[in-house]
Amino acid sequence: MNDISPSGASPAQHERIRVLIADDHPMLREGVIAVLETQPDMVVVGEAASGDEAVASWEALRPDITLMDLQMPGHGVVAIETIRRAHPEARIIVLTTFTGDAQALHALRAGAAGYLLKSSLRRDLLDAIRGVHAGRRHLQPEVAERIAIHAIDESLNAREITVLQLIANGNSNKHIARELNLSEDTIKSNIKSIFAKLYVNDRTHAVTVAAKRGIIDL
Repeated sequence: MNDISPSGASPAQHERIRVLIADDHPMLREGVIAVLETQPDMVVVGEAASGDEAVASWEALRPDITLMDLQMPGHGVVAIETIRRAHPEARIIVLTTFTGDAQALHALRAGAAGYLLKSSLRRDLLDAIRGVHAGRRHLQPEVAERIAIHAIDESLNAREITVLQLIANGNSNKHIARELNLSEDTIKSNIKSIFAKLYVNDRTHAVTVAAKRGIIDL
């Protein structure tokens, strides 16, 4: 994607908040660029369309703020983890369509400093960038509320998430048992635990709730 080298930036640009945009939708990137170009204190220094490109662009450009989509090739959470592991000072704001608490917690635990819904970009983008650049966190109320609602819930463990993902993919208990090299009784026990933790009574509802919360992908 297009990158602007720090060495080629003008003195005025160094005084601005330097932003890298990582999203696999060109129209979204163009829309964000159009908004940021109107701000005297911001400048877009690069674009990326995948997690791998985001990591490489961050290393090359060292932006002040990175806007990171989660659902793109190379996965945004992996890119966040990679960047933050090497550069704990990196300030990253997630851009997403997902309000689920599990998805948000995963991103925040990976090192994101902000979590911004794409539906609210017009209203909140500029404040989020300035706030995170100033050292604050940005979490929208509706996302914070979902996190709070499920804060004391018992989380699904790794096997239960795998089982539920396989259920969502249309697999029977027998096929899941064979896939995971477990007994059908063990799978039934896992499913019973999943139902209890998600407060549901059937497989369809379990999949719906887990997908809405960002625990599994559909």
